[in-house]
Order: sequence, then structure tokens, then C-alpha cells
Amino acid sequence: MAKVSDIGGKRLLSLAPDAWAQWVTQQPDVVALEILGSEFQWVSRENDVLMKAYSPAHGEFLILNELQLRYSDKLPLRMRAYTALAQEKYGLPVFPVLINILPPSSTAVVRNRFESNFLGLQSRQDYCVINLWEVEAEMVFERSLEALLPFVPILKNGGDPQTVNRALVQLQQNEELVELESLLGFFASFVLDTELVRQIMRWDMTVLRESPWYQELLQEGEQAGMLKGMLKGKLEGKLEGKLEGKLEEAQSLILRQLARRIGDLTPNLRLQVQALSLSQLESLGEALLDFSKPDDLFNWLRTLGA
Repeated sequence: MAKVSDIGGKRLLSLAPDAWAQWVTQQPDVVALEILGSEFQWVSRENDVLMKAYSPAHGEFLILNELQLRYSDKLPLRMRAYTALAQEKYGLPVFPVLINILPPSSTAVVRNRFESNFLGLQSRQDYCVINLWEVEAEMVFERSLEALLPFVPILKNGGDPQTVNRALVQLQQNEELVELESLLGFFASFVLDTELVRQIMRWDMTVLRESPWYQELLQEGEQAGMLKGMLKGKLEGKLEGKLEGKLEEAQSLILRQLARRIGDLTPNLRLQVQALSLSQLESLGEALLDFSKPDDLFNWLRTLGA
């Protein structure tokens, strides 16, 4: 059985590398030669997987896999930088692909290229984008894409108990896959009742906690919990002094969280946040988890007429 620390992207892609390479490139004759990474210092995180592949038509090339829990507008620049670094180090053409696991906020635009124009100099890097919520769950079973079995519940038409159980059976039938059952349960809890998930599969928290996606969602949840907990009693204080104290406390927390997400605020944006009511601050506390730049806050405030 694999170590629990191997539950990230490198571990998943190693389960069926040929099937994965053929799927992301849409080339049926591609074979995976090896998974690189330890010697490539710029692509060393659990979710960055560099794979050497071969096809009769294109010879040897690299597949740069970037698995992201949620899309960020910083990713186009990252895809450009990693693609160039990989090509420089190995001297091979690179096929970069971004795999987004969960849908972004409704206002986010998932881009499939990096573009810049500075002083008349243009640069561009295209990359393939795969949004898992648009991938048919049945395809995972048809093409034996074992790396995607834990994600079946969040795939298109994959959130029903029968399909989840089908993925569970396949994991349990293979000793090399059994430790991924907890990851399957984790994503199943997004679409099924938690108690139902517990009834049909095991929850090995020791394994699950090692998943980089679990850790990322846990961090988001802790931030949301802090904000909700701070704002929960907004109706409990009946005296004006208590309400003012809660408002100041909520403002302080929101401003700290905004600084962590998008950097220091301009004086104008800070004043607009401080002018919000408690209910508006509560809404902002949930919305800011999807922010990645000051414009996100500006646009959110504009929707309120702030």
C-alpha cells in the first residue's frame, strides 16, 4: 500500500499513466514513459506533475499537469512560467494542461492562455483546460481512468449513490487503490448526505488529512468558520454599545482576511468596507474566499452600490 503522503497528484497519475496521457492529449497512441519531478525543482509540489511521454507522430515530449482545487487568475502566468522552465531543462516540447477540480465562483472566467503586451512586445502561452465538473463520470469507467475514480462524485452525472458505489467497488478491488477510498468519500460528501457516505464507505482520516485538496478546503473552511462565528451573534446584542463592539470586531476580522487574500487595501476600499453593515460584512466574509485581486473586492462592493 502506498504511503499516506502519496495521495496527491503524482500518486494519482501513476495509477494508470498511459490512460491519463491519452485522455489529456486526446491522442490514442500516446504512452507515458516516466513521471518526472524530484529533479525538477520548479515543479515539485504534490499537484504539479511533469510526465515524459511518447507518440509515433510527435516523438518524446512532456505533459505538464497542473491539478488545482479551484481556478485562480494567477494560473495563466504560472502555466507560462512552468512550461518554459520545463522546456528549457529537458529540451523537449511541452503540452501543458490545467485540471480544475471544483467550479470557481460564478464571476470567475477560466482562461486557457496567458497573454501580455508590454512596450510593443507580445507573449502568449496556450494550455489545455479540463474542468472536472464538465467531464462525464461514465467516461472514467469506459477508459479505465483510475486516477479519476476518487473524483467521480463531482463529475458530470456522477453524484448519485449508484455511481459513487460503482467507483467504490473498483477502488476496493485493487489493493493499490484502496487507500483512495477516503478521498472518494471526501468528494462524495459534496453531493451526498454525510451519513449516507459514512454508511457505504470507510473514512480513514489519517489518509485523508494528507491530501493537499483536503488541506486546502480545510483552510477555506476555517476561514469561513471564523468569520461566521464572529458574525453569528449580530442579532443577539440589543444595546447600541454591544452592537458597535461587534461591528468593529467584524470589520477588523474582515479587513485582516482581505489583506491575506488580496494584499493591502487602498484607503478608499478600506473606507467602503468599514461603511458596511453587519449583514453586508457577513456576506463579504463568505464572498472573499473567492477573491484573488483587489478588483474582486471592488466589483463586489459595486454590486451593493457601496
